[in-house]
Amino acid sequence: MLAIGNFFFKYRNLLFIFLYLALFIPSSEIFTEQAFGPDFYLYPLILGLFITIFGQLIRGVTIALKYIVRGGRNKEVYADDLITEGIFNHCRNPLYVGNILMLVGVGILINSLLFVAVFIPLFLFIYQAIVLAEEQFLRNKFKGQFDAYCSRVSRWWINFTGLGDTISNMDFNGKRWLIKEYNTQTVWATGIAVILLFYYPQLTNYNTDLRDTIFIVSLMVLGIYYFSIRYLKKSGTWKG
Repeated sequence: MLAIGNFFFKYRNLLFIFLYLALFIPSSEIFTEQAFGPDFYLYPLILGLFITIFGQLIRGVTIALKYIVRGGRNKEVYADDLITEGIFNHCRNPLYVGNILMLVGVGILINSLLFVAVFIPLFLFIYQAIVLAEEQFLRNKFKGQFDAYCSRVSRWWINFTGLGDTISNMDFNGKRWLIKEYNTQTVWATGIAVILLFYYPQLTNYNTDLRDTIFIVSLMVLGIYYFSIRYLKKSGTWKG
């Protein structure tokens, strides 16, 4: 598992591209009109949006409270410090939890049985391997400090006890959230726009002209958002 984790750690960003493309592989539906009636589309629509937005919020709040620099040096696991503050005081891997929820949510939103039943379990296996590789590095570097941290904080489960106090007692850096996440948010939001407009014709009353207009406007708004944050980041106007 450690060898698998170290391998996939190097290519974890490409993994998301692969998974997003896998969303659009033709598949049987999770929710069908035969089983749930004429309004069956509301089930994946509401449930999927809730889960994927919740995942993005977890990532956002985590980054806004305490950013963790563990992006890897030379595509290998690396960390300067053991971060145990903010959401990391309630879950050891909140960013990964957010990623999982975001992908599960879009899988449900697109109503793909193949994605949820095959690709999500594969993704979970790979993430477990990556986390085990990261933990080996952290345990070797921080020794008893990391073991103590593991003994009180779950690897995957977010302990919501005291979470409100954690958020209220720390500075919320919204700029850092935007600077660190604008790439992820743009790709994620674009994917959701595609799914909502092209997989849910009910939302535009089956009017393809209206759908295309909304899609173009959405791309323009997302483009303005992306290049605005990028400019602020590159110019040094905003510093995370």
